[in-house]
Parts: sequence; C-alpha cells; structure tokens
Amino acid sequence: MKRKSLGRGLEALIPEQKLLNEIPLINVDVEKIFPGEHQPRKTFDDIKLSHLVNSIKSRGIIQPIILKEENGGYKIIAGERRWRAAKIAGIKTVPAIIKDVSQRDAMELALIENIQREDLNPIEEAQAYKRLIEEYQLTHEELSEKVGKNRATISNYLRLLNLPKEVKNYLFEEKITMGHAKVVAGLQNQKDQISISKKVYETGLSVRTLENLVQNWGKTKKKKLIPSKASPEVFEIEEKLKRTLATKVKLFHNEKKNCGRIQIEYYSIDDLERILNFIK
Repeated sequence: MKRKSLGRGLEALIPEQKLLNEIPLINVDVEKIFPGEHQPRKTFDDIKLSHLVNSIKSRGIIQPIILKEENGGYKIIAGERRWRAAKIAGIKTVPAIIKDVSQRDAMELALIENIQREDLNPIEEAQAYKRLIEEYQLTHEELSEKVGKNRATISNYLRLLNLPKEVKNYLFEEKITMGHAKVVAGLQNQKDQISISKKVYETGLSVRTLENLVQNWGKTKKKKLIPSKASPEVFEIEEKLKRTLATKVKLFHNEKKNCGRIQIEYYSIDDLERILNFIK
C-alpha cells in the first residue's frame, strides 16, 4: 500500500517573520474561533498560560494563529494557546492567517506545531508521535527529520506509552519527570514499575539515585529469600525503614543488650542529602 505523503511541516503553512508583511492577515473575532479536534494538548499549564496572557497584554499577539474556515466559524490549526490567552486577556480579535487545507494536513500541522513550539506533557508528546507514525506510516528516522528531534528521543517517548496507567498518570500530573519515567520503563514487571514510581513521588528520588536503585532492584529480586535471624519485630522495622527511605537499610540488633546499629546505603551526595532531610 502506498504511504501517505507527509508535508514539509509548519513551514508549509506558517511563514517566517520576515514574510508576514507580504501575507494578508485578518483580525478574527475570538468568539468565532474554536479548537481543532487534532489538538494533542489535553491540559494547559496555568502558570505558563498566565505568562503568555501578560505578554499579550503588553506586546500583543506577534505571531498570527492559523485558522481554517469551517461550519460558519474558524477552526484552529495552530495557535490554540495564543487564542486562549487572548480571551483571558480580554482581547476581542486576534490576527490570523486563513488557510484552506485538508483534514489530514490540518492534523499533521496541529501535531507538529505543538511538538515544535510548546512544552507538551511527555505523554501528550508521545501520543502525538504515535499518531503521526500511524497516520503516515513513518519510521522513527523519518519522523525525527520532520519534527527536528533525534530518533533516540522519539523512541524514548514512544516507550512511555507502554507504561502502566498509574505510572503514566504520575508523569502526566508531573509527579515524576521524563528522566524518571525513562528509567522506570527499563523494568520488565509492571508491578515493579508502579511501586518504584510511587517511591519516586513520595520520597523525591533523583534520577541518578533511581538508576542505582533500579540496577540493584533486579539483583534483589533474583536472590533467594533467606530466613532472617532477627526477630520478627526487628525485621518488620527494617522493612519499614527500607520503604520509607527508599533505599537499602540493615539493622544489626543485639538481643542480649537490646541495642544495635543501623546501616543505610546512599548512592550519591544528593541521595544522602535527601535521606538526611527526610530524617529531619
């Protein structure tokens, strides 16, 4: 089957700033504009949006939004954040370029515009890559050329879509970072992925510390369980400390003298500071 042809990307619709004066712009009533159905962004960061609102209030909208006439109104192809910010800022009309494009081209441009110009959530960005690959039957290499990101980066994003729902929610809600998620994706067991992601969120593990923890995670899982010589009470406390501090902990308890010492492992100075702050 013949593959669909992917266009040149944003440059096919959005001109460079030096050419804007040569292209007819119209001011469109913000109430006649509606979002496109292919918008990959599901949420908008309130802080970033407020910054854009302030910028528009002081400087206006520098880059016009791209619209398509549809159903008596104008559908957004590129520039939804600018449109939302303009409405919040109380702007009645926005500068726009009206383009007559196919639904397929509109989808392509909406996805690429968000990937290239905005800070999409990693999950939203991964979903955008997946849609472009499936719609146009692209290889990762071909897609990397279209969106200006290397193949390894795209592959890492796509791996996120295989994570359990709980982990994807942590990432979507910014409870863990993209760096954390990449490390977690290296674990084979989904229960382990969920468990360790929860540790990251609850204890603030750095990516480097998480890498060390994951490396030792597999080794620990492979070891045969050996009955502890310590009392059940001591063993329970040891396990609780491990879960709480998110690291290896060993209790050396002298039953006769009823005293002992605690051995806590750390994997970097940052990790040590994290543990100390937690203990405080």
